[in-house]
Amino acid sequence: MLETLILDNGAYTIKAGIASNPESLCHIPNSIVRGKHDRRNFVGDELNNCQNYSALYYRLPFEKGLLTNWGIEKNIWDRVFSNNVLKIDPTQHNLILSEPCFNLPNMQEMYDQIIYEEYEFAASYRTIAPKLCLYNDIPSLYGQRQAAAPDCAVIVDVGYSFTHIVPFINGVPVPSAIKRINIGGKLLTNQLKELVSFRYYDMMEETYLINDVKEACCYVSSDVFKDLSNCRAPPSKNQIIQEYVLPDFTKRHKGYIIPRAEDGSLQGRRADNTEQILTMNNERFMIPEILFNPSDIGMNQAGIPEAIYQSVQACDPDAQGLLYANVVIVGGNANLPGFKARIQNDLRRFAPAEYDVRVSIPENPIDYAWSGAQFLASVDDGARLQNKLVTRKEYLEHGSDICRIKFGSF
Repeated sequence: MLETLILDNGAYTIKAGIASNPESLCHIPNSIVRGKHDRRNFVGDELNNCQNYSALYYRLPFEKGLLTNWGIEKNIWDRVFSNNVLKIDPTQHNLILSEPCFNLPNMQEMYDQIIYEEYEFAASYRTIAPKLCLYNDIPSLYGQRQAAAPDCAVIVDVGYSFTHIVPFINGVPVPSAIKRINIGGKLLTNQLKELVSFRYYDMMEETYLINDVKEACCYVSSDVFKDLSNCRAPPSKNQIIQEYVLPDFTKRHKGYIIPRAEDGSLQGRRADNTEQILTMNNERFMIPEILFNPSDIGMNQAGIPEAIYQSVQACDPDAQGLLYANVVIVGGNANLPGFKARIQNDLRRFAPAEYDVRVSIPENPIDYAWSGAQFLASVDDGARLQNKLVTRKEYLEHGSDICRIKFGSF
């Protein structure tokens, strides 16, 4: 029986590995990066070898959440399949591949062409990442015993380019109720980059560095107005302000937060004179706040809790109670501290009082779709997956039509 390769092809990171070997899972930057100082191109995981992360130039295969540049993507996939990373022969493997929600038909045909004609995979199953998340043990997220997947669930994928809210009833997504918010990790990083450049240093070319600052310092506030008031206090009494030491890429290749003194103040724990300090105050929580109030930056869209409410209300009324009780948040932004509690509190205000609201975030929300695909490939010795696969022989005989029929389109 052929091994199954799982490729969760995210716009920011590719999660790739062999289903039978969880330790093979690797995270590959989905980009080709040119270093200004290294003067070479870094394909995928080669970015780890970069000596100076300042002023990197990114070439991305995804644009506005859709895979538009297969020339770049193919170079990255070549690297992933090569002896440098996974060491696999595509012709001897089945493939589970994630695609964006609402992927365009002509782009889906390009996926199939690359999979079956370029790489000659033996068979493949292409679907959206939220669908793969359903194969995980969702009841255990709420402290319940392992059971079959819930009849109804809402998967909130807070990704790199967009945030998608996808409700499922009996394991099938409800296309008319899927909501998309044009905000993701990329927009938050760019917004922080502009804010820091306006208030402190010119960081408009420092995408990699600002992304590190965002991941280290930002959090989701449970009371924005209270935190804004606290930010106006003197530094010695301000518990929100942080000082982030920027890397110089000679002695330090990674920035860090200066720890506070024992009394909680910043006094007495200053960096030396050779270090550049970035002071993070209300930026820490006002950047993630965009996910909840897009109108703060002039976007006429609902925030995540309101969009979840709109999505559930667009479903069958008989299923709404179950949907509110099974909200699962995945994606890189779900790692922001305070994210789950804020969604829970805000969604409780929107949802009807007679329904319970339960929100969960997996231990590793970035890999949740991959782990779901792994379960699909292993359950019943792969028999469940076999029913979903389209073989290369079927593709060569029927073309992309067979993939459209068997995979569906959302």
